[in-house]
Amino acid sequence: MPEKLIREKLHLPSNGDKLLLHSCCAPCSAELMEALLESKIDFTIFFYNPNIHPRQEYEIRKNENIKFARKMNIPFVDADYDTSNWFARVKGLEFEPEKGARCSACFNMRFERTALYAHEHGFRTIVSSLGISRWKDMDQVNECGAKAAARYEGMTYWTYNWRKKGGSARMYEISKREEFYQQEYCGCVYSLRDTNMYRVSKGLARIEIGKKFYQS
Repeated sequence: MPEKLIREKLHLPSNGDKLLLHSCCAPCSAELMEALLESKIDFTIFFYNPNIHPRQEYEIRKNENIKFARKMNIPFVDADYDTSNWFARVKGLEFEPEKGARCSACFNMRFERTALYAHEHGFRTIVSSLGISRWKDMDQVNECGAKAAARYEGMTYWTYNWRKKGGSARMYEISKREEFYQQEYCGCVYSLRDTNMYRVSKGLARIEIGKKFYQS
């Protein structure tokens, strides 16, 4: 078996007994889900992503995640799509670049809600699938996650590097195997705007919501 396919045995930090996994989409979270199941870690998926735009895109990504969670028999929490609060949080940051201050504000909002749910439902450890994507700054994701967890005594944000030992490669392999819906923008209206500007500059068509995009 190729080295990249070998997963190490995972253990929750701080002797945690169950995990709340913030999932941004099925393509990013599937590797985490399979790895956690393989290590027999008790976890629940928390889907809170009011940044995703438009609503059609949000529903497609959410339903794709629900479908895979049901297939794997994993509990799934469908949180609010409170876009008005998201726009309020990122007001004034509309032209920040990817991995900039707008992304931090977005992560903070999503992780704060994740940590609150974890606190209210007895989860001592939280994590997010956002860090596995090469398009995200892992240190930025972890910093925001740790800050959200620090609001509650005894809670930990798990800073495990999901990209290592073939994690990123398996993420793409699983996406192709499951024929997940994917898009080439992270999700928000501003990333959609900037991605479309880039595509047009290269003579490419704008993103078509609902049409799969497979990245290499």
